[in-house]
Amino acid sequence: MTTTLITGANKGIGYETARQLLAAGHEVWIGSRDAQKGREAAEQLGARLVVLDVTDDESVAAAVKTIEAAGGLDVLVNNAGIEARGPGNDVIGPAEVTAEQMRTVFETNVFGTVRVTHAFLPLLERSAAPVIVNVSSGLASLSRVSEPGTLTYGYPGVAYPASKTAVNMVTVQFAKAFPRMRINAVEPGFTKTDLNGNTGTQTVEQGAAIIVRMARSAADGPTGGFFSADGEIGW
Repeated sequence: MTTTLITGANKGIGYETARQLLAAGHEVWIGSRDAQKGREAAEQLGARLVVLDVTDDESVAAAVKTIEAAGGLDVLVNNAGIEARGPGNDVIGPAEVTAEQMRTVFETNVFGTVRVTHAFLPLLERSAAPVIVNVSSGLASLSRVSEPGTLTYGYPGVAYPASKTAVNMVTVQFAKAFPRMRINAVEPGFTKTDLNGNTGTQTVEQGAAIIVRMARSAADGPTGGFFSADGEIGW
């Protein structure tokens, strides 16, 4: 059986990804920094819980020990992410964003992804078919954000897109360094979640589809790429 860990999986796209992968026959670990919310989610899904705060070294190390003791890991989905928003849940644009706000977002979205990936590499390297899926965003695509008249062009935020662009670079470099692994970034689409105040235009079922597809990559599948449900995305 394929064993999968999904960070930030007690709600939203992470939760739905867990549901779909469980249905596909995976054993799934729900990674949640909130033990109670994670426990409730795991019980609802029939998944396993590991308390995991991607911004905390000790928490991540403890999660590795827990999953290692239970048999190891085949698939890592780096899903946990945050956005910088101001009063009224408004996205913080270039005129208002501070270095501290940028640092906070990068701590989860970029450093958290690297922290978790680095910690679980030894377990993934023992897997017969290791996979890493980094949840990125269409806002990470410099080509898309630079195209006038598109939704991505009109997005005013700085911290979140910049963090996801960094995640894309991390994805490419890790994929080159570990050619036996399938390591890709994915764009779920503008999905209704707490991250955007439920303003998205598609369901979590739709958003999770590309994550699930890449989590189930075969050993000869693509690696080092950036994908949406419609195919590969330009950087």
